[in-house]
Amino acid sequence: MLEEFLNYMTVEKGLSKNTVASYRTDLVHFIGHFEKIGVKDIDRIKRQDITDYMLGLKEKGLSSNSISRALVAIKMFYRFLVQEHFIKDDIAGIIESPKLIRPLPNVMGMQDVERLLDSPDLRDWMGVRDKAALELMYATGMRVSELVELTMEGLNLDVGFIKCRGKGDKERIVPIGKKAKEAVIRYMEKVRPKLLKKRQDPHLFISRLGKKVSRVSFWKMIKRCSKAARIKKDVTPHTLRHSFATHLLERGADLRVVQEMLGHSDISTTQIYTHINKERLKSIHKQFHPRP
Repeated sequence: MLEEFLNYMTVEKGLSKNTVASYRTDLVHFIGHFEKIGVKDIDRIKRQDITDYMLGLKEKGLSSNSISRALVAIKMFYRFLVQEHFIKDDIAGIIESPKLIRPLPNVMGMQDVERLLDSPDLRDWMGVRDKAALELMYATGMRVSELVELTMEGLNLDVGFIKCRGKGDKERIVPIGKKAKEAVIRYMEKVRPKLLKKRQDPHLFISRLGKKVSRVSFWKMIKRCSKAARIKKDVTPHTLRHSFATHLLERGADLRVVQEMLGHSDISTTQIYTHINKERLKSIHKQFHPRP
């Protein structure tokens, strides 16, 4: 049932690999929980059992966001089971999600961004590649999963934009600036051919083994560069994406334009960055006003 559901989500609904993988993880835990307590037939699970399971996740210390994501997976699974006549009743449909408290994204100031972008050693092939990746992430607000999958075909450096595929396999076009363009060209001319060693690979960023760089490798690279730049706050690939959006809005960019560049389907997701600006204004007012 689970495999049929995941296949349906992939083929019929067109969900991304990452979303389907998240559903798989949440549902494997859900099914595993009931198998451990001797419930091996899904018809024997009651609505209260699901509620108790969700409360158990909370007791284990999972965040509201993680619990909500798990409940979404369970609800989608039950809806599918009813639709395909595996079960009669959708007992998960009316269970309410926990109230979400969305934390403000972690954003770097311009000085920290500059230090991070300048941290790779351009005398080394890895530094040239890492510099290109960092510049491109900050210039476009790409997710690390999009950066990994970016192909040579997705680059149009003459015009100055990239074409990438985001969540739900949606394609979008994002402009890139002069500095990012220069860093990418340097990498493409001096490093990429040596890494490929006459092999063929459509992806822009290549590892020392001549294959596309993994998400984990980029994650480790950002951690390494932020340490070299002596940045105190925790920096992840998404920190650059948050910083990209926040810095654009601070300088007067239209919210709808930022939404399009980030690839958000719902503008309410983009609006979180306007809250960051308000918090920043409040902190500046408190720091400098004579009567805070």
